[in-house]
Amino acid sequence: MTKLGLLARIEAKPEYADKVEALLRDALRLAQEEDHTVTWFAFRQSDTTFGVFDTFDDEEGRQAHLRGAIAAALMDAAQTMLSEAPDIRPVDLLAVKLP
Repeated sequence: MTKLGLLARIEAKPEYADKVEALLRDALRLAQEEDHTVTWFAFRQSDTTFGVFDTFDDEEGRQAHLRGAIAAALMDAAQTMLSEAPDIRPVDLLAVKLP
């Protein structure tokens, strides 16, 4: 059962918001290549606020994702395109409905 997740809040500098959106859209391909990532969602909350929510069956998968290409791309973006480092928090899932 999918029981673990990550919730990330990403705040872009206004002049880089479109590039952050493109980075997240392009990251879908990377998420699809991760064997242990069950679901992956990128979203936009406002002009400059974005987020990612993803789920995993076990801690090994969650940690592999944190060491993976998407996390590395976000950390690289933080240097220039983000107003602060991404706020990435682990979550425990209480109930899940998947297709």
